Amino acid sequence: MELLNLEKYKAEIHRTLISKLDLEKLSRVNSDQARQAVSGIVKEIIAEQRVPLNYDEQEKIQADLLDEVFGLGPLEPLLRDPKISDILINGKDHVFIEKGGLLSRVNVSFRDDRHLLQIIDRIVSRVGRRVDESSPMVDARLPDGSRVNAIIPPLALDGPSMSIRRFGTGPIAANQLVQLKSVSAEMMEVLASAVKARISILISGGTGAGKTTFLNILSQFIPKNERLVTIEDAAELRLAHDDIVRLETRPPNIEGQGAIRQRQLLINCLRMRPDRIIIGEVRGEEAFDMLQAMNTGHEGSMTTIHANTPRDAIARLESMVAMGNMNMPEKSVRQQIASALTIVVQATRMSDGTRKVTSISEITGMEENVISMQEIFSFNRKGIGPDGKVIGAFVPSRIRPRFLERLRVAGIILPPALFENETQVN
Repeated sequence: MELLNLEKYKAEIHRTLISKLDLEKLSRVNSDQARQAVSGIVKEIIAEQRVPLNYDEQEKIQADLLDEVFGLGPLEPLLRDPKISDILINGKDHVFIEKGGLLSRVNVSFRDDRHLLQIIDRIVSRVGRRVDESSPMVDARLPDGSRVNAIIPPLALDGPSMSIRRFGTGPIAANQLVQLKSVSAEMMEVLASAVKARISILISGGTGAGKTTFLNILSQFIPKNERLVTIEDAAELRLAHDDIVRLETRPPNIEGQGAIRQRQLLINCLRMRPDRIIIGEVRGEEAFDMLQAMNTGHEGSMTTIHANTPRDAIARLESMVAMGNMNMPEKSVRQQIASALTIVVQATRMSDGTRKVTSISEITGMEENVISMQEIFSFNRKGIGPDGKVIGAFVPSRIRPRFLERLRVAGIILPPALFENETQVN
């Protein structure tokens, strides 16, 4: 049967199905029983209407309608594929995925804009958020932790748009990242030691560079006897820790009241006796409070920031502090940053779709009015191989970082060879 007619029949069967379902009763039984019951009703409808469908078409309609009732409709097959890392919906019939680091268009579509809006509303309502003309932008998350951003008309000119950023089915181990050649074993050992020794780390990078994933990995080295508080706009950190409190911002209600921003959560969490504070991403005036926290007993805290280089990350932090209307002199702001942060990690998404840690820099202090930094490791890109993969090497600068003394005091001694050996990537 032609695809157009199949979709038409599916829409008709769906309308009949909804009219026959008792959704309230359905919500009181377990999901397996509910799916079996709905599946039986779909078969009855197909038989009653004598729709001319072969076995495969009946099975497809049945699966699609079950996804429609219990899941996210046309998105369900994509969400079941663990290799898909991003799902990008530019409109009802323009859907792209990222798989293996590369973008491609897929043959997935929604019936109309209203259908796509229903799916978006289903996602955001699960986490107590809303999207409508008065609030046309929203951040949310799926039950598996995947990050969702949706924007609808009048801001989205070509219809509702949604982006789903996925984070895999479980936490990635540090050795897996080394095997994927996203970071060298030496670099990972230095960073793991820094986390254990309560050295504060800022992870910088562009969109899709793997900042959140890397933050999750570094958190695995935090001692289990420490208390963590995480603060996020949309909860996506998955830290393997027992003593942890997860906080999430709240958007304004329909009257425009009741918004809770990251800065308010950060101020509150200081009263919760955290050993470390982990902020999913610093992006505004909360930067000042974060620096204050790191300077007053919460060493070893971590966060991410959008920036292209470690130096740009520091400049953005300065701008964010200024957003808080602190009216602080530039020199005082820079002194706060130099005192609070020690390591800046730069994550980069390469042209072949792979993610790599391209720089690990140490903030060494102030020289007159400038924050001084030195690069400990870098990724030296040499070209593109015949298979399209980036060729290069993780190169140590052979400079001994000043934080080695803090590691020694914490009982961690790193061998000098860590700062001398190159690791080839090809």
